[in-house]
Amino acid sequence: MMSGNALRDLNTLPASERKNDSSSKGNFTKTCNGNTIENVEELQKKNPSSVCINGGETVNAAVEVANSEVEYIESENLGDLEDVNTCLEKLLPGLESKDWVLVVETLNNVRRLSIFHREEMHSMLGDLIPLVVKSLKNPRSAVCKTAIMTSADIFSAYNDDLIEFLDPLLVQLLLKSSQDKRFVCEAAERALEVMTTSVFPMSLLPKLQPYLKNRNPRIRAKASMCFSRSVPRLGIEGIQEYGIDKLIQVAASQLSDQLPESREAARTLLLELQTVYEKSNGLSTTIPEQPEMNSWEHFCQSKLSPLSAQAVLRVTNIAREGLVIGS
Repeated sequence: MMSGNALRDLNTLPASERKNDSSSKGNFTKTCNGNTIENVEELQKKNPSSVCINGGETVNAAVEVANSEVEYIESENLGDLEDVNTCLEKLLPGLESKDWVLVVETLNNVRRLSIFHREEMHSMLGDLIPLVVKSLKNPRSAVCKTAIMTSADIFSAYNDDLIEFLDPLLVQLLLKSSQDKRFVCEAAERALEVMTTSVFPMSLLPKLQPYLKNRNPRIRAKASMCFSRSVPRLGIEGIQEYGIDKLIQVAASQLSDQLPESREAARTLLLELQTVYEKSNGLSTTIPEQPEMNSWEHFCQSKLSPLSAQAVLRVTNIAREGLVIGS
């Protein structure tokens, strides 16, 4: 079940997250014509639309703050730590710091520990994850994006060990992947992709399913894409164990969603389910002359409402006819 905090987060997007951010760079300017970032932010409070920098040039303060000296380091380029024990001792205080530069540095150390010293950090996950979530909520783009990259590395390192801590991470990544800041959105999408390939789908799918009905269509779309990517990892036996009838109902409900991403994810999932159903029942993927009682058509009609069954069969029959024509 999702926590109450997770549900509240889904229903509230801070105004700062709804603003467009034109910069996809990871550079934060520590000084601005003699002003520190903090001073720029004070100026922005007085005049929210712009501040004067560089000898009179007027720019949007939010865009200027997005130019940083913080480098976003890809996972494969992260080096090992020299003093692991000292780093472990400083993790929690560093993530709790009010110094955003220290928070970013500490998040990158969390990434290094996930990659090079997984076991040493394992016992700290319960205390660590809430602080990573706190950084995901940070309005500063550098902190937020680094926290997203940290989430991806944690998924890769700990897989199913994260399942009890997954809800708050998942809700924030869905939110970030659905906002207008492109470089934050893209990083969150990559983290969600890592999640779907790292966490066992039998554990992940029940976590994703409630978000498929979220009132925010962009949240539904991102959740649908994750759901569709995760199901094939179950394999034929896993899909049968999870319940192909449950999965077809989920996919059918997404076919009529308002966003094309949701509908496309549903179509992809339905084609996967059709293939699995016909393989498990020894059926041909060509169009049969006489429908059988255990045919895909009969299965859809027995599990779905007439309108939903018609929509599902329209999708799968078009794809199957295309295969026949192309063969």
